[in-house]
Amino acid sequence: MTARLEQLRKLLEKSPSDAFLLYATALELKKAGDSRGALDHLAKTLAVDADYMYAYYQQGQIFESIGDPAAAIIAYDIGVSRAQKKGDQKALGELRGARDMLE
Repeated sequence: MTARLEQLRKLLEKSPSDAFLLYATALELKKAGDSRGALDHLAKTLAVDADYMYAYYQQGQIFESIGDPAAAIIAYDIGVSRAQKKGDQKALGELRGARDMLE
């Protein structure tokens, strides 16, 4: 376990519903090659904040990397829908672009 991951886990013990800490932990787990752990933390991120747009993007990326393009498309599509509702054009463009790459 990296020092950064250990630090994030300690912070999460104090604030288990902090969407940023959950997302940051997911990215560290992804970097460490723990796709399942990363997906778990991304799901927790979205349970806390369904509008955390880049969690959908990261979910899609991880699903692609583990060979599950159908799950990646679902993640991207949900993210696209949320981004449209929020009016987040930057996230919308990135999510659509990632999804379009799968087709």
